[in-house]
Amino acid sequence: MPSFGPATRKLKAKLGARVNTDHDVVFAASFDGSKLSFLPEAVIRPKTKADIAATLALANQHKVPLTTRGAGSSLTGSGSPIHGGWVLDLSGWTKITVDAEAGFAQVQAGAVVGNIHKAVEALGWFYPPDPASKQYSTIGGNISCNAGGMHGGKYGVTRDFVVALKGFLPTGEYVEWGTATKKFSAGFNLRDLWIGAEGMLGVVTEATLKLIPLPAARWTLLTAFADEAAAFRAVRALFAQRVQPAICEFLDRYSVQCAEAKTGKTVFAGQAGRPVILLELAGTASEVAEVKEVVLAWAKANTLAFREARDRAEAEELWEVRRKCSGAMFALGDSKLNEDIVVPMRSYEKFAVFLDKLRKSSRLSIPTFGHLADGNLHVNIMYHRENRAEYLRAEKAVGQLMAGVVKLGGAISGEHGIGLAKTPFLRLQHSPAQIKAMRAIKTALDPQGILNPGKMFTLFKVWEHPRLKIALPWDHK
Repeated sequence: MPSFGPATRKLKAKLGARVNTDHDVVFAASFDGSKLSFLPEAVIRPKTKADIAATLALANQHKVPLTTRGAGSSLTGSGSPIHGGWVLDLSGWTKITVDAEAGFAQVQAGAVVGNIHKAVEALGWFYPPDPASKQYSTIGGNISCNAGGMHGGKYGVTRDFVVALKGFLPTGEYVEWGTATKKFSAGFNLRDLWIGAEGMLGVVTEATLKLIPLPAARWTLLTAFADEAAAFRAVRALFAQRVQPAICEFLDRYSVQCAEAKTGKTVFAGQAGRPVILLELAGTASEVAEVKEVVLAWAKANTLAFREARDRAEAEELWEVRRKCSGAMFALGDSKLNEDIVVPMRSYEKFAVFLDKLRKSSRLSIPTFGHLADGNLHVNIMYHRENRAEYLRAEKAVGQLMAGVVKLGGAISGEHGIGLAKTPFLRLQHSPAQIKAMRAIKTALDPQGILNPGKMFTLFKVWEHPRLKIALPWDHK
């Protein structure tokens, strides 16, 4: 990996202690949630906008790779500095200001999403995007990968709530995309180009988020089904009645079995190990009461069993199976490839058939859960790290999963992004012309290619161990 010592020394001379080259510090910034580790040369923790501008200007001048970082919770390697260089750490930029009159929140990039929720809800407002990592992931990272969460089906994802962005071009020039107003139609919409760009087009320092009124009432229902196909058919029947639950979470039988084994509790007496759907309605008291009757009639006609929560305490008990299932899966293998694919509703039953075939052909456990309101499912391919045959089958299964999902009209990622882990599959999703257009935008905004290089467009050959040992990049065209 090349050294950028002269540029790093110049940056230290400008910013002093805000530039850190200590081994423990750079190692901590060398990987994200994917555990793909590449040592950067320095970590910069800016205090002011001038610090960021100076860092970017110097990086651009000396062609130093620069990766922006928040909590490092990405699961695809988008936060791992594969080409070393510098890591710009914005986790200290945590200011949250709520405009309770207009229904906006001004948040710095390092603000933790869960803290944003608390701040706005205290004033009667609601920010719906709620990734599972919300208690530690930052809004900058959520913007970077266009995160969603359980509320995505009814309310939308991060992009649907970002009104304006502030930040820097790779050259160090300060820009603002949009304003804190409810309408804006003045020039190209470069704001949305930055959302989901995984830090490759600019550095977000601040965002204006749109808020909606906090729902006055909630109601939760847990349902069980004979099998996954029955669950998928039933939920399509529910949506056909124009019911739009705030949350519609699905857990297949394997996820439920793991959770039951972990907690020592059976979700439904006499129905152990059945796939379940967890529904939550939200809105005004009258809205919830009206739709509740429709949902209960649906449950009586379509489920093996169902249980409603009489209050929030009981609702929390119903949620336990969902919270426990992911961690409990490690009983099936000490490692997993967590893939967040999206399946169109019309293909739900076909996907259930496809996934069963994939389990049989790979001879691996593949528990699956996720958000049925928008089709974003988390497919967990479990394997044992030290079993070479298993991890090679896991690697093959990922490719088959991605190809199968695209064939069904779906998407290879719903909220995790592409990063490093999904670069081999981007060409399944996009045509050469589409990728050429994306690369043209990257070149236009980042002509030196300094921001988060080596991600998304560069293909990698994987050797020895999926996602963990990566050879030199190939196919740079």
